[in-house]
Amino acid sequence: MTAPITAPVTGGMTPDPAPGGVRDRTVRPVVLLAGAFFVLVCAAALAPGLFAGDPNAVDPAVALRPPGHGHPFGTDQLGRDVLARVVHGARSSLLVGLGSTVLAGLAGSAWGLLSALGGRVVDETAMRVADVLLSFPNVLMALLVVAVLGPGTVNVTVAITISLAPGFARVVRVRAVVVRDSAYVRAAVNLGVSRGRVVFRHIAPNVLAPLLVLATVNAGTAIIAGASLSFLGLGPKPPDPEWGSMLAQARAYLDAGWTLALFPGAAITLTVMSVTVLGRALRDHYEGRDPR
Repeated sequence: MTAPITAPVTGGMTPDPAPGGVRDRTVRPVVLLAGAFFVLVCAAALAPGLFAGDPNAVDPAVALRPPGHGHPFGTDQLGRDVLARVVHGARSSLLVGLGSTVLAGLAGSAWGLLSALGGRVVDETAMRVADVLLSFPNVLMALLVVAVLGPGTVNVTVAITISLAPGFARVVRVRAVVVRDSAYVRAAVNLGVSRGRVVFRHIAPNVLAPLLVLATVNAGTAIIAGASLSFLGLGPKPPDPEWGSMLAQARAYLDAGWTLALFPGAAITLTVMSVTVLGRALRDHYEGRDPR
């Protein structure tokens, strides 16, 4: 008789899914929460009037009121509603943080591609310049640039862009070199495909994914840098609300109203945390790792 065929013993453990099987893509609750909060901050930046009133409405009769009815976040030293100023301050903070990240990504991409494809002399020169700029902490580098250009939202955005661009350039350069030396790019070159078509059709699209991950992670750094420069008085000019400048103004009134610093500080912290969580989730998805 032919012996019956039995299944192999697995010791009670479920076998791993076969390669190419469907992986569990369940989104963690913390990622959903971070995404929801970031969407709320973006909505406040785009349409602050939907969430709060005039941030510059002065009422000395209610100055330094604690959080309560009519003023959920309290009032500042001039009687302005803190909630309205936090909501309207989201626009300036995100404009500097996200705007500088986008500009740094574009500039760093061009920088990295030029370094990878421009020959040995260009590559060495571009990377040595990047090394020099990366030797400075981001906030210090931005502070030096603002000291030269002067204060203001535009100059702060330019300063943070300059401090972040070398990091993007290095990542793009490494990835572009790998793609440049790949077999399909060499085949395209041997077939007579123009240099511009090779760059924009084969090399540039393949450096986009890691660039998006880096941009998401660096957005939190840019928001902190922008708030730090505003805290030092180098950002938007009063009375325009901005989270960093609100923290600076609250220092003199901590004994009378400590909540003046609580809410803009919480806005910065929670926004950076949400961006960081989303960036790490995007990185795990790109790298094919199961987040823990």
